[in-house]
Amino acid sequence: MQTQTLERMESDVRTYSRSFPVVFTKAQNARLTDEDGREYIDFLAGAGTLNYGHNNPHIKQALVDYLASDGIVHGLDFWTAAKRDYLETLEALILKPRGLEYKVHFPGPTGTNAVEAAIRLARVAKGRHNIVTFTNGFHGVTMGALATTGNRKFREATGGIPTQGAAFLPFDGYLGEGTDTLDYFEKLLGDKSGGLDVPAAVIIETVQGEGGINVSGLEWLKRLEGICRAHDILLIVDDIQAGCGRTGKFFSFEHAGVIPDIVTNSKSLSGFGLPFAHVLMRPELDKWKPGQYNGTFRGFNLAFTTAAATLRKYWSDDTFERDVQRKGRVVADRFQKIAAWLGEQGIEASERGRGLMRGIDVGSGDIADKITAKAFENGLVIETSGQDGEVVKCLCPLTITDEDLVEGLDILEASAKQALS
Repeated sequence: MQTQTLERMESDVRTYSRSFPVVFTKAQNARLTDEDGREYIDFLAGAGTLNYGHNNPHIKQALVDYLASDGIVHGLDFWTAAKRDYLETLEALILKPRGLEYKVHFPGPTGTNAVEAAIRLARVAKGRHNIVTFTNGFHGVTMGALATTGNRKFREATGGIPTQGAAFLPFDGYLGEGTDTLDYFEKLLGDKSGGLDVPAAVIIETVQGEGGINVSGLEWLKRLEGICRAHDILLIVDDIQAGCGRTGKFFSFEHAGVIPDIVTNSKSLSGFGLPFAHVLMRPELDKWKPGQYNGTFRGFNLAFTTAAATLRKYWSDDTFERDVQRKGRVVADRFQKIAAWLGEQGIEASERGRGLMRGIDVGSGDIADKITAKAFENGLVIETSGQDGEVVKCLCPLTITDEDLVEGLDILEASAKQALS
C-alpha cells in the first residue's frame, strides 16, 4: 500500500488517516474498501456526513442526471432551477408537516459557516453581543464558532488570539444527576450582579457529538426554550451532526417539541457527502442587508440536487425515521451489554445516545483507543469522542443493512474483549 506521498506532502494537522492508515478506494453504503481489496464496515460515516451511506444509488442517479443535463454547478446566489426545487421540497416535506416556518440562508458549504452566520444574525437581530453556549459543546473552529466551542484543544490553536463573545454554562447532567443546571442560568439572568451579559442567543446541540454523546433531557430542553422566551433570547439549535435523521427524527429537537428561532444544518444535508449548509430562521429575524454575509460557494447546485432527491426518497413519510429508531434500539441494547461486560472487568462504563447517535463511555481515552484500534484491525471503522476521547462513538449510516449493523456490533464486542484481555 503506497502511502509515502501522502505522508510526505499532507500537513501534520491530519487526524483520521492516523487512526485508519490505509488508502481507501471504493465505498458502498456502510462498506469501505482499501486498495488491497480489504473491506471495512463503516461506523464513522464521514463523522455523520454520510447518513444515507456511501454512493447511495438513488441520490447518485439524481446527481449524474443533473450533470448530464449541463445544469448550473456553481452559481453564487443566482436563482436556479435546482435551488428552487430544493426549497420547494424542503418546505413541502420537512417544514410544513412539522408546522415550521423558516426562511433559508445559504452561507457557505460547511457547518462552521452556518454557525458563524447564525450567531452573527442573532447579534444583528437583538442588538446584543453575548452568546450563551454549553460545556462540552462543539460548533466549529472558525473564530466566531470557536468562541462557542468548549474543547481546549481547538481553543488553544489560535496563536494566542483570544476567543470572545460567548459565555459557557453547564450542559444538562454536567453537575451530576439530580442537579438541574438551568437553575444556574435562570439565577444569573435574574441577578444584575451575576456577571452574565444578557445574551442575544443561546446555542446548543441537543446531543453533543464531539463532546461525548451527551444527551440533553427533553424536559430540560423545553425549560431552556421557556427561559429563552421569557427573557427575549433567541434559541439556536446546532443540528449539524444530530440533524438529518441521526437521532431518529429529521431535526433532533423534534423529540422535545421545541421550536428554535434559528437552526443550523450541514454534514448530511446534501445526502451524498457534498459540502452543503444552511441556516433556518424565523422570517422576522431575516435582518441581513444584501451581501452582508456571503461566500463564493453558497450556491452549490449539485448539493441542492442531491439534497432534494434525498428528501423525496427518505422523508416523504415516517417509514425511514421509524427504521432509524428501530436500529437505534438495536445499537443501544448491544452497547449496554458491552458496557455491562466492561463493568465486570472493573471498568466503569455506560451507554448513552439517541437514535443512531450512540456511544459507550469507558472512562478513559487510552481504553477507548485500544478498543477502536483493535476494531480497525478486525475490519470496523469507528472513532472516539469526549473531552479525553473516552467515548466510543457509533455514527453508522442510517441506511446500513441489518446484517452489516449486527456484524459491526459483533466486531466491536469482540474487539473490546480482545483489547482488554
